[in-house]
Amino acid sequence: MRRLQMDGRTTATALAAEVGLTVAPCHRRLKELESSGVIQGYRAVLDAAKVGLAFEALVFVTLRDRQHMLRFEAEVAGIPQVVEALRLFGEPDFLLRVRAVDLAAYQRFYDEVLVGLPGVEKLTSTIVMKNVKDGGQLPV
Repeated sequence: MRRLQMDGRTTATALAAEVGLTVAPCHRRLKELESSGVIQGYRAVLDAAKVGLAFEALVFVTLRDRQHMLRFEAEVAGIPQVVEALRLFGEPDFLLRVRAVDLAAYQRFYDEVLVGLPGVEKLTSTIVMKNVKDGGQLPV
């Protein structure tokens, strides 16, 4: 699993050789991991700066009350600029990772989208200066 997290395009043949199995059992194990949901999918990792989305902000969101929780979550899930959304214990209620072209674009997004989300009481933004570690690989 560690190898697949580093390179999801690794073939079953290459993976089998690396872990000391023949191809058939390795392929079968991959299919089992996929069908059981351990492997949820495969994707390409894009360079945000090279696609014009170098600006990143972390937004802490506090809701007025819990009545808006599900509507807030549903709306956030449909916003492409929000690349990650985490519900937190305590306050704030959520942490959003937002991507934009630049500060001006983020400010428009903040004013036109974030402040209008259901139940928002308070938004606090911080700008990401440098991403030191990214990738989200699990320690397995």
